[in-house]
Parts: sequence; C-alpha cells; structure tokens
Amino acid sequence: MILERFKVPEKDQVLVSEAALRRTVTLIFERLGLTAEDAADAADALTMTDLRGVETHGVSNMLRAYVRDYRAGKLDPRPGWRIVRESPGTAVVDAERRLGIVVGPKAMRLAVDKARAVGVGVVTVYNSGHFGAIGHFAMQAAQHDMIGVCFTGSSVNVVPTFASKPMIGTNPIAIAAPARREAPMLFDAATSAIAGNKIRLAMRVGSPLLPGWVSDKDGTPITEEKPVFDRDDFYQLPLGGTREQGSHKGYGLALMAEVLSTVLAGALPTMLASGSGSKNHFAAYNIAAFTDVEQFKDTMDQMLERLRTATPAPGQERVLYPGLSEFEETQKRRAKGIPLHKEVVAWFAECTRELRIPALLG
Repeated sequence: MILERFKVPEKDQVLVSEAALRRTVTLIFERLGLTAEDAADAADALTMTDLRGVETHGVSNMLRAYVRDYRAGKLDPRPGWRIVRESPGTAVVDAERRLGIVVGPKAMRLAVDKARAVGVGVVTVYNSGHFGAIGHFAMQAAQHDMIGVCFTGSSVNVVPTFASKPMIGTNPIAIAAPARREAPMLFDAATSAIAGNKIRLAMRVGSPLLPGWVSDKDGTPITEEKPVFDRDDFYQLPLGGTREQGSHKGYGLALMAEVLSTVLAGALPTMLASGSGSKNHFAAYNIAAFTDVEQFKDTMDQMLERLRTATPAPGQERVLYPGLSEFEETQKRRAKGIPLHKEVVAWFAECTRELRIPALLG
C-alpha cells in the first residue's frame, strides 16, 4: 500500500468502476493489436493493481507507457513466446519483445502446472517489456493453494552502495501465500529505497521525496526532503538509502533478484547489455508437496491473526501484515470506485478518441 503522500488528493479524484476500467483498458490493448485473451490478461494485471491501491503500477503510470511502446514498435503485440530450455520442473522463455503483463500470467500458469506435477515449478523469462506489479503473478499461485514467488531484473536506475552511477535496477521481490479466514499474505516491494514509479506519482501530486530516497548526480545520498521537478536531477538509492541505514542490504537483495531472474535465464543484466529488456523469475511451490494444505492455512490464519491483533505502539492505529491493507482496499474500491487523478482521466479521453473506442465512463 502506498504512503498517504502519494495518494490522489480528493479534489483531483475521479472515481471509476472496476468494470469500466477493465473494459476500456481491454479495448485499448485490442486496438493496439493484442488478441482478446492477451488484452484481457493485461487489463486484469493493471486493474487488479489499481484495485489493491498500488497506483504506482496501475493504469495511472503504466498504461500510457505501454501504449507508447506498442506504437513505437518496441513491443510485439502478436501472441507467442519461445521456450528455449525446459525440464519437468523448469522452463526458460524468450518473450521475444512481448509485454511483461501479457507474458507474466502465462509464465506463472506454466510454473503452477509444473508445481502440480513435480512439487515446484520455476519459469524464467527474458527479453520482455515491463512486468508491472509482480505481486499480481505471485497471487496467481496463491489462488491455486501454492506459494508464489517472483523476482525482476529491471532497467538500470539505482546506484549501488558507494557507487557514483546507477548500475542496478529497482529489482522488486514478491511472495504470496494463501490463508483461510485471513487475507492472503502478499509482499511486493522494490529493493530500492523508493519504487521508480512513486517518483512519477510524487511529480503528479506535488509531494517531495523523503531523505535517503535519492542521490545527487555523483551518487551522494540526499539526506533532506527534496521537491521533485525533473527525474534527471537525481539517481535512486538502494533500500536503506545510506550505508549506515543498511543500503548494502537493499543492494544485496537487488543482486539476488538479478541473479535469479536474469543470470539464471542465461541473459545479461542491463548493466552489461543496455536495452536488453526486463527479466523475471516465476516460482510456484505446491503446498501439498510439502505439508497438509489445510494445516498450512490454519497456521497461516493463526500467525496473521496474531500480527493483526497485536498491540500497536503509542500513536499507531494498528499492526498490519503484508497484503492486509491491499485486501481491504480492494473491497473498498470495488464498492465505491477506483480513484484516478483527473489528469489520468484526461489522458484516457485523448487515448480513446485517437483509437476510436468508447470513452472511459465513471
């Protein structure tokens, strides 16, 4: 769940229903040349991300970038991919310039099928477009009574600890696990101090960046609040911000994600091959291959409930666990609508007009 400082101010909100958003986004993808199935998968990834309140990776930030890349010929809208290596429990996929939120659902379905057969399924994908919020794919596995795990090797925009220039990506990590009565556990976070797309949100809503989130152009961490005027004014820092606050841990986690998503696929990190696209690691652990599924869910419920009902620190409302606020936000937004910034709605009006499809309706 994003911080309050990144949420759309109420005065700038336009509430849109899930059905309207899903329908319009699907039509946009179809008009760009995707099949109905691929368009539906892509729209589902974006819509579910907005429903969960993860606006950094929903339609507000990402859809216009995807439209731009399809129009520029950077992405291939045709269906397909190429499996370059496979075993009963693993596969390596060349996405051949397909968009990540189109390839991702297929890759996790393949991982789930393999896990159902042999206990664990792992699929790595390279040469892809942006994968969106990878927690969406981890949740796919959780919906099949499996634990889903995803890693991404993304484009270079983060400065390693003690370095002067960006060499690694924001390289997010996600894990999802099912429960019974409690909301599923869902952790999805960048290994940078701030996700890159949050900077776009900050620029849109006029919110400053906090100390330790970015560095100046020689790699020195900025340790005071900084208004965002231009993304070219700074570099991003690893999770932790400074060495004293643990940036070496964020740096190490980013490299871990790079190894599992990129090197394991036989691909080159972006620092070694500029413009080589995103790489991803999809893993599904079949709970039944390790323990009794019902026992697993009972234990998850006990653990998550213990966290949810823990005594909060003074001044705090309650204790959360990863996935709880996203689950609650989904229920709220399904009932009341998804709040889009009026600037985003204006972009939709322009895009649908150019593509000659029905306008987005609230």
